[in-house]
Amino acid sequence: MGKEKGGFLTPKAIANRIKSKGLQKLRWYCQMCQKQCRDENGFKCHMTSESHQRQLLLFAENPDKYIDDFSEQFADEYLELLSRRFNTKRVHANIVYQEYIAFREHVHMNSTQWETLTEFVKWLGREGKCVVDETEKGWFVAYIDRNPETIRRQEQAKAKEKMDLTDEERTSKFIQQQIERAAEKDSSAKQTEFTELKRESEEEKVTMSLSGLVKKKEEKVKVSTDNLFTSDTAVPKKGESTASSASGEISKPKVAGQKRKSALDEIMEFEEQKKEKMNRKDYWLHEGIVVKVITKKLGDKYYKKKAFVKEVIGQYKAIIKMIDSSDKMKVDQTHLETVIPAIGKTVVIVNGAYRGYEAVLESINEKKFCCNVSIKSGPLKGRMIEKIKYEDVSKMYQPS
Repeated sequence: MGKEKGGFLTPKAIANRIKSKGLQKLRWYCQMCQKQCRDENGFKCHMTSESHQRQLLLFAENPDKYIDDFSEQFADEYLELLSRRFNTKRVHANIVYQEYIAFREHVHMNSTQWETLTEFVKWLGREGKCVVDETEKGWFVAYIDRNPETIRRQEQAKAKEKMDLTDEERTSKFIQQQIERAAEKDSSAKQTEFTELKRESEEEKVTMSLSGLVKKKEEKVKVSTDNLFTSDTAVPKKGESTASSASGEISKPKVAGQKRKSALDEIMEFEEQKKEKMNRKDYWLHEGIVVKVITKKLGDKYYKKKAFVKEVIGQYKAIIKMIDSSDKMKVDQTHLETVIPAIGKTVVIVNGAYRGYEAVLESINEKKFCCNVSIKSGPLKGRMIEKIKYEDVSKMYQPS
Protein backbone atom coordinates (compact mmCIF):
# COMPACT_ATOMS: atom_id res chain seq x y z
CA MET A 1 0.00 0.00 0.00
CA GLY A 2 1.23 3.48 -0.80
CA LYS A 3 1.56 6.26 1.71
CA GLU A 4 -1.62 8.16 2.36
CA LYS A 5 -1.30 11.78 1.26
CA GLY A 6 -1.85 14.38 3.95
CA GLY A 7 -1.94 11.78 6.70
CA PHE A 8 -1.34 12.66 10.33
CA LEU A 9 1.42 10.05 10.75
CA THR A 10 3.34 10.69 7.54
CA PRO A 11 7.06 11.57 7.93
CA LYS A 12 6.46 15.08 6.59
CA ALA A 13 3.63 15.77 9.05
CA ILE A 14 5.74 14.49 11.95
CA ALA A 15 8.69 16.63 10.85
CA ASN A 16 6.48 19.72 10.62
CA ARG A 17 5.18 19.19 14.14
CA ILE A 18 8.73 18.78 15.50
CA LYS A 19 9.83 21.99 13.78
CA SER A 20 6.83 23.92 15.08
CA LYS A 21 7.81 23.15 18.69
CA GLY A 22 11.19 24.85 18.43
CA LEU A 23 12.10 28.54 18.27
CA GLN A 24 12.12 30.20 14.86
CA LYS A 25 13.49 33.48 13.54
CA LEU A 26 12.14 36.63 15.17
CA ARG A 27 11.33 38.23 11.83
CA TRP A 28 8.66 35.56 11.16
CA TYR A 29 6.67 36.04 14.37
CA CYS A 30 3.40 38.00 14.66
CA GLN A 31 2.89 39.32 18.19
CA MET A 32 -0.72 40.40 17.71
CA CYS A 33 -1.82 36.93 16.60
CA GLN A 34 0.92 35.10 18.59
CA LYS A 35 1.66 33.17 15.40
CA GLN A 36 5.12 31.69 14.65
CA CYS A 37 5.99 30.98 11.00
CA ARG A 38 8.92 28.85 9.86
CA ASP A 39 9.82 30.68 6.66
CA GLU A 40 9.14 33.84 4.69
CA ASN A 41 6.44 32.26 2.55
CA GLY A 42 4.43 31.13 5.59
CA PHE A 43 4.72 34.57 7.16
CA LYS A 44 3.55 36.20 3.93
CA CYS A 45 0.49 33.94 3.82
CA HIS A 46 -0.29 34.79 7.43
CA MET A 47 -0.08 38.53 6.74
CA THR A 48 -2.82 38.21 4.10
CA SER A 49 -5.11 36.04 6.25
CA GLU A 50 -8.48 37.28 7.52
CA SER A 51 -7.68 36.70 11.19
CA HIS A 52 -4.52 38.82 10.95
CA GLN A 53 -6.43 41.62 9.27
CA ARG A 54 -8.98 41.60 12.12
CA GLN A 55 -6.19 41.91 14.69
CA LEU A 56 -4.67 44.81 12.74
CA LEU A 57 -8.00 46.62 12.85
CA LEU A 58 -8.05 46.28 16.62
CA PHE A 59 -4.42 47.46 16.81
CA ALA A 60 -5.11 50.50 14.61
CA GLU A 61 -7.93 51.53 16.94
CA ASN A 62 -5.53 52.15 19.85
CA PRO A 63 -1.88 51.29 19.02
CA ASP A 64 -0.39 52.95 22.12
CA LYS A 65 -2.47 50.76 24.42
CA TYR A 66 -1.23 47.54 22.81
CA ILE A 67 2.41 48.66 22.78
CA ASP A 68 2.18 49.66 26.45
CA ASP A 69 0.59 46.31 27.30
CA PHE A 70 3.32 44.38 25.48
CA SER A 71 6.04 46.51 27.11
CA GLU A 72 4.59 46.02 30.59
CA GLN A 73 4.22 42.27 30.06
CA PHE A 74 7.81 41.99 28.75
CA ALA A 75 9.21 43.95 31.72
CA ASP A 76 7.21 41.99 34.29
CA GLU A 77 8.24 38.60 32.88
CA TYR A 78 11.91 39.67 32.58
CA LEU A 79 11.99 40.91 36.19
CA GLU A 80 10.11 37.83 37.42
CA LEU A 81 12.70 35.56 35.80
CA LEU A 82 15.54 37.71 37.16
CA SER A 83 14.17 37.63 40.72
CA ARG A 84 13.32 33.92 40.68
CA ARG A 85 16.47 32.66 38.90
CA PHE A 86 19.17 35.00 40.22
CA ASN A 87 17.47 36.85 43.13
CA THR A 88 19.61 39.92 44.02
CA LYS A 89 22.86 38.62 42.48
CA ARG A 90 24.69 40.63 39.84
CA VAL A 91 24.34 38.95 36.43
CA HIS A 92 24.87 39.78 32.75
CA ALA A 93 21.68 41.20 31.22
CA ASN A 94 22.02 39.12 28.04
CA ILE A 95 22.17 35.85 30.05
CA VAL A 96 18.78 36.62 31.58
CA TYR A 97 17.42 37.63 28.16
CA GLN A 98 18.59 34.37 26.52
CA GLU A 99 16.82 32.34 29.23
CA TYR A 100 13.71 34.47 28.80
CA ILE A 101 13.42 34.02 25.03
CA ALA A 102 13.91 30.26 25.41
CA PHE A 103 10.21 30.20 26.28
CA ARG A 104 8.43 29.86 22.95
CA GLU A 105 5.43 32.07 23.73
CA HIS A 106 7.34 34.98 25.25
CA VAL A 107 6.66 38.61 24.34
CA HIS A 108 9.19 39.66 21.69
CA MET A 109 11.16 42.86 22.12
CA ASN A 110 10.30 44.18 18.64
CA SER A 111 6.69 44.61 19.84
CA THR A 112 7.68 46.79 22.84
CA GLN A 113 8.76 50.40 23.20
CA TRP A 114 12.44 49.41 23.41
CA GLU A 115 14.42 48.68 20.26
CA THR A 116 17.46 47.10 21.93
CA LEU A 117 18.29 45.31 25.16
CA THR A 118 20.60 48.18 26.14
CA GLU A 119 17.71 50.67 26.11
CA PHE A 120 15.63 48.30 28.20
CA VAL A 121 18.43 47.87 30.78
CA LYS A 122 18.90 51.65 31.00
CA TRP A 123 15.14 52.02 31.58
CA LEU A 124 15.34 49.49 34.46
CA GLY A 125 18.07 51.60 36.05
CA ARG A 126 16.15 54.88 35.65
CA GLU A 127 12.97 53.39 37.13
CA GLY A 128 14.87 52.02 40.13
CA LYS A 129 13.85 48.44 39.46
CA CYS A 130 17.43 47.14 39.15
CA VAL A 131 20.99 48.21 39.85
CA VAL A 132 22.69 48.41 36.43
CA ASP A 133 26.31 49.06 35.48
CA GLU A 134 28.24 48.92 32.22
CA THR A 135 31.56 47.06 31.91
CA GLU A 136 33.82 45.93 29.10
CA LYS A 137 31.84 42.69 28.93
CA GLY A 138 28.50 44.49 28.61
CA TRP A 139 25.64 45.51 30.86
CA PHE A 140 25.09 43.84 34.22
CA VAL A 141 21.90 43.97 36.30
CA ALA A 142 21.03 43.18 39.93
CA TYR A 143 17.42 42.87 41.04
CA ILE A 144 16.17 45.18 43.82
CA ASP A 145 13.77 43.25 46.04
CA ARG A 146 10.95 45.65 47.00
CA ASN A 147 8.58 42.97 48.25
CA PRO A 148 6.72 44.31 51.34
CA GLU A 149 7.27 41.03 53.15
CA THR A 150 11.04 41.19 52.54
CA ILE A 151 11.20 44.84 53.63
CA ARG A 152 9.22 43.99 56.77
CA ARG A 153 11.63 41.16 57.65
CA GLN A 154 14.63 43.47 57.15
CA GLU A 155 13.08 46.14 59.38
CA GLN A 156 12.31 43.55 62.05
CA ALA A 157 15.91 42.29 61.93
CA LYS A 158 17.25 45.84 62.30
CA ALA A 159 14.88 46.59 65.19
CA LYS A 160 15.83 43.35 66.92
CA GLU A 161 19.53 44.10 66.51
CA LYS A 162 19.00 47.58 67.95
CA MET A 163 17.02 46.18 70.88
CA ASP A 164 19.68 43.55 71.58
CA LEU A 165 22.36 46.24 71.57
CA THR A 166 20.29 48.38 73.93
CA ASP A 167 19.75 45.41 76.28
CA GLU A 168 23.48 44.69 76.30
CA GLU A 169 24.28 48.30 77.16
CA ARG A 170 21.64 48.30 79.92
CA THR A 171 22.96 45.01 81.36
CA SER A 172 26.57 46.18 81.31
CA LYS A 173 25.59 49.45 83.02
CA PHE A 174 23.66 47.56 85.71
CA ILE A 175 26.61 45.20 86.34
CA GLN A 176 28.95 48.17 86.64
CA GLN A 177 26.66 49.78 89.25
CA GLN A 178 26.53 46.53 91.25
CA ILE A 179 30.31 46.31 91.19
CA GLU A 180 30.60 49.89 92.48
CA ARG A 181 28.08 49.25 95.28
CA ALA A 182 29.81 46.04 96.30
CA ALA A 183 33.14 47.88 96.38
CA GLU A 184 31.66 50.55 98.68
CA LYS A 185 30.22 47.91 101.05
CA ASP A 186 33.52 46.02 101.19
CA SER A 187 35.38 49.14 102.12
CA SER A 188 32.98 49.99 104.99
CA ALA A 189 32.03 46.51 106.23
CA LYS A 190 34.32 44.06 107.89
CA GLN A 191 35.48 41.26 105.75
CA THR A 192 34.21 37.79 106.72
CA GLU A 193 36.90 35.38 107.77
CA PHE A 194 36.45 31.71 107.00
CA THR A 195 37.95 29.30 109.56
CA GLU A 196 38.41 25.61 109.55
CA LEU A 197 35.76 23.52 111.33
CA LYS A 198 37.18 21.97 114.48
CA ARG A 199 35.54 19.77 117.13
CA GLU A 200 36.63 20.30 120.70
CA SER A 201 35.45 16.86 121.82
CA GLU A 202 35.20 13.78 119.62
CA GLU A 203 32.37 12.35 121.77
CA GLU A 204 30.16 15.42 121.26
CA LYS A 205 27.44 15.02 118.60
CA VAL A 206 26.69 17.59 115.87
CA THR A 207 22.98 18.69 115.92
CA MET A 208 20.99 20.94 113.54
CA SER A 209 17.73 22.75 114.41
CA LEU A 210 15.08 23.32 111.65
CA SER A 211 12.39 24.88 113.83
CA GLY A 212 13.03 28.39 112.53
CA LEU A 213 12.53 27.33 108.92
CA VAL A 214 9.27 25.53 109.72
CA LYS A 215 7.83 28.64 111.42
CA LYS A 216 8.68 30.80 108.39
CA LYS A 217 6.91 28.35 106.04
CA GLU A 218 3.78 28.37 108.24
CA GLU A 219 3.67 32.16 108.16
CA LYS A 220 3.83 32.17 104.35
CA VAL A 221 0.99 29.63 104.03
CA LYS A 222 -1.41 31.65 106.22
CA VAL A 223 -4.02 33.56 104.20
CA SER A 224 -6.20 36.37 105.46
CA THR A 225 -9.88 35.50 105.29
CA ASP A 226 -11.28 38.73 106.66
CA ASN A 227 -12.57 40.07 103.32
CA LEU A 228 -13.27 36.68 101.73
CA PHE A 229 -17.03 37.07 101.63
CA THR A 230 -17.20 40.80 100.96
CA SER A 231 -18.48 41.98 97.55
CA ASP A 232 -16.83 44.63 95.37
CA THR A 233 -20.09 45.71 93.81
CA ALA A 234 -22.23 48.05 95.89
CA VAL A 235 -25.98 48.25 95.55
CA PRO A 236 -27.07 51.84 94.92
CA LYS A 237 -29.18 53.33 97.64
CA LYS A 238 -32.62 54.70 97.22
CA GLY A 239 -32.56 58.13 95.60
CA GLU A 240 -29.08 57.79 94.10
CA SER A 241 -28.78 58.62 90.43
CA THR A 242 -27.42 56.11 87.94
CA ALA A 243 -24.21 56.59 85.95
CA SER A 244 -26.08 57.60 82.82
CA SER A 245 -28.22 60.24 84.55
CA ALA A 246 -25.19 61.63 86.38
CA SER A 247 -23.34 62.14 83.09
CA GLY A 248 -26.30 63.94 81.56
CA GLU A 249 -27.20 61.27 78.95
CA ILE A 250 -30.88 61.02 77.96
CA SER A 251 -32.12 57.84 76.27
CA LYS A 252 -33.94 58.57 73.02
CA PRO A 253 -37.30 56.88 72.50
CA LYS A 254 -37.40 54.17 69.82
CA VAL A 255 -39.44 54.82 66.70
CA ALA A 256 -42.44 52.52 66.44
CA GLY A 257 -41.93 49.69 63.94
CA GLN A 258 -38.17 50.28 63.61
CA LYS A 259 -36.14 47.12 64.14
CA ARG A 260 -32.73 47.59 65.68
CA LYS A 261 -29.83 45.70 64.10
CA SER A 262 -28.22 43.06 66.22
CA ALA A 263 -24.46 42.81 66.68
CA LEU A 264 -24.39 39.75 64.41
CA ASP A 265 -26.20 41.65 61.62
CA GLU A 266 -23.75 44.53 61.88
CA ILE A 267 -20.78 42.15 61.73
CA MET A 268 -22.23 40.38 58.67
CA GLU A 269 -22.88 43.72 56.96
CA PHE A 270 -19.33 44.86 57.68
CA GLU A 271 -17.91 41.60 56.28
CA GLU A 272 -20.05 41.98 53.13
CA GLN A 273 -18.72 45.51 52.57
CA LYS A 274 -15.15 44.34 53.15
CA LYS A 275 -15.56 41.41 50.74
CA GLU A 276 -17.16 43.71 48.13
CA LYS A 277 -14.26 46.15 48.36
CA MET A 278 -11.65 43.40 48.03
CA ASN A 279 -13.27 41.57 45.07
CA ARG A 280 -14.53 44.58 43.08
CA LYS A 281 -12.13 44.87 40.09
CA ASP A 282 -12.08 46.74 36.78
CA TYR A 283 -11.83 43.45 34.87
CA TRP A 284 -14.56 40.79 34.76
CA LEU A 285 -13.66 38.17 32.12
CA HIS A 286 -13.97 34.52 33.23
CA GLU A 287 -13.48 31.29 31.34
CA GLY A 288 -16.66 29.46 30.36
CA ILE A 289 -19.09 32.41 30.36
CA VAL A 290 -21.30 33.51 27.45
CA VAL A 291 -20.66 37.04 26.14
CA LYS A 292 -22.01 39.24 23.35
CA VAL A 293 -19.88 41.16 20.81
CA ILE A 294 -20.82 44.88 20.86
CA THR A 295 -18.30 46.31 18.37
CA LYS A 296 -18.52 46.56 14.58
CA LYS A 297 -14.74 46.61 14.18
CA LEU A 298 -14.72 42.83 13.78
CA GLY A 299 -17.33 42.90 11.01
CA ASP A 300 -21.10 42.99 10.76
CA LYS A 301 -21.39 39.22 10.83
CA TYR A 302 -20.07 39.18 14.43
CA TYR A 303 -21.97 42.25 15.70
CA LYS A 304 -24.51 41.40 18.43
CA LYS A 305 -23.58 37.71 18.16
CA LYS A 306 -22.98 35.47 21.14
CA ALA A 307 -19.75 33.66 21.96
CA PHE A 308 -18.15 31.99 24.95
CA VAL A 309 -14.80 32.78 26.58
CA LYS A 310 -12.34 30.01 25.87
CA GLU A 311 -9.26 31.55 27.49
CA VAL A 312 -8.51 34.75 29.46
CA ILE A 313 -5.26 36.54 28.56
CA GLY A 314 -3.85 39.17 30.92
CA GLN A 315 -7.18 39.82 32.72
CA TYR A 316 -8.43 42.31 30.11
CA LYS A 317 -8.31 40.23 26.91
CA ALA A 318 -9.78 36.87 25.97
CA ILE A 319 -9.91 34.33 23.18
CA ILE A 320 -13.57 33.80 22.34
CA LYS A 321 -15.29 31.25 20.12
CA MET A 322 -18.47 32.19 18.28
CA ILE A 323 -21.34 29.85 19.12
CA ASP A 324 -22.98 29.84 15.69
CA SER A 325 -19.92 29.92 13.37
CA SER A 326 -17.20 28.43 15.69
CA ASP A 327 -14.77 31.23 14.67
CA LYS A 328 -12.04 32.12 17.14
CA MET A 329 -10.67 35.59 17.79
CA LYS A 330 -8.80 37.61 20.39
CA VAL A 331 -10.74 40.63 21.71
CA ASP A 332 -10.65 43.16 24.54
CA GLN A 333 -13.30 43.18 27.29
CA THR A 334 -14.46 46.64 26.15
CA HIS A 335 -15.82 44.98 22.99
CA LEU A 336 -17.92 42.49 24.98
CA GLU A 337 -20.82 42.52 27.41
CA THR A 338 -22.42 39.98 29.72
CA VAL A 339 -25.47 37.86 28.81
CA ILE A 340 -28.45 37.35 31.17
CA PRO A 341 -30.13 33.93 30.67
CA ALA A 342 -33.67 32.79 31.43
CA ILE A 343 -34.83 32.37 35.04
CA GLY A 344 -33.61 29.11 36.54
CA LYS A 345 -30.44 28.93 34.43
CA THR A 346 -26.89 28.84 35.81
CA VAL A 347 -24.85 32.06 35.86
CA VAL A 348 -21.34 33.01 36.99
CA ILE A 349 -20.81 36.02 39.25
CA VAL A 350 -17.98 37.86 37.46
CA ASN A 351 -17.47 40.80 39.84
CA GLY A 352 -18.19 41.93 43.38
CA ALA A 353 -18.19 40.23 46.75
CA TYR A 354 -19.02 36.75 45.42
CA ARG A 355 -16.75 36.90 42.37
CA GLY A 356 -16.21 33.48 40.76
CA TYR A 357 -19.21 31.72 42.36
CA GLU A 358 -21.75 29.80 40.28
CA ALA A 359 -25.36 30.72 41.03
CA VAL A 360 -28.93 30.17 39.84
CA LEU A 361 -30.92 33.09 38.43
CA GLU A 362 -34.02 33.47 40.61
CA SER A 363 -35.67 36.68 39.36
CA ILE A 364 -35.05 39.75 37.18
CA ASN A 365 -35.91 43.40 37.85
CA GLU A 366 -35.98 45.04 34.41
CA LYS A 367 -36.76 48.52 35.73
CA LYS A 368 -33.67 48.67 37.98
CA PHE A 369 -31.45 46.54 35.67
CA CYS A 370 -30.65 44.04 38.41
CA CYS A 371 -31.51 40.48 39.38
CA ASN A 372 -31.60 38.09 42.33
CA VAL A 373 -29.47 34.94 42.38
CA SER A 374 -28.76 32.12 44.82
CA ILE A 375 -25.37 30.45 45.28
CA LYS A 376 -25.41 27.03 43.62
CA SER A 377 -22.59 25.17 45.37
CA GLY A 378 -19.85 25.47 47.98
CA PRO A 379 -20.02 26.47 51.66
CA LEU A 380 -22.42 29.34 50.81
CA LYS A 381 -24.87 27.10 48.94
CA GLY A 382 -28.41 28.50 49.03
CA ARG A 383 -27.45 32.06 50.05
CA MET A 384 -29.66 34.61 48.27
CA ILE A 385 -27.94 37.67 46.76
CA GLU A 386 -30.36 40.45 45.92
CA LYS A 387 -30.14 43.44 43.56
CA ILE A 388 -26.97 42.33 41.77
CA LYS A 389 -26.31 44.34 38.60
CA TYR A 390 -26.56 42.91 35.09
CA GLU A 391 -22.86 43.54 34.39
CA ASP A 392 -21.82 41.51 37.47
CA VAL A 393 -23.33 38.20 36.26
CA SER A 394 -23.18 36.33 32.99
CA LYS A 395 -24.64 33.13 31.61
CA MET A 396 -22.55 29.98 32.02
CA TYR A 397 -21.76 28.22 28.74
CA GLN A 398 -23.17 24.70 28.49
CA PRO A 399 -22.33 22.93 25.22
CA SER A 400 -25.29 21.22 23.64
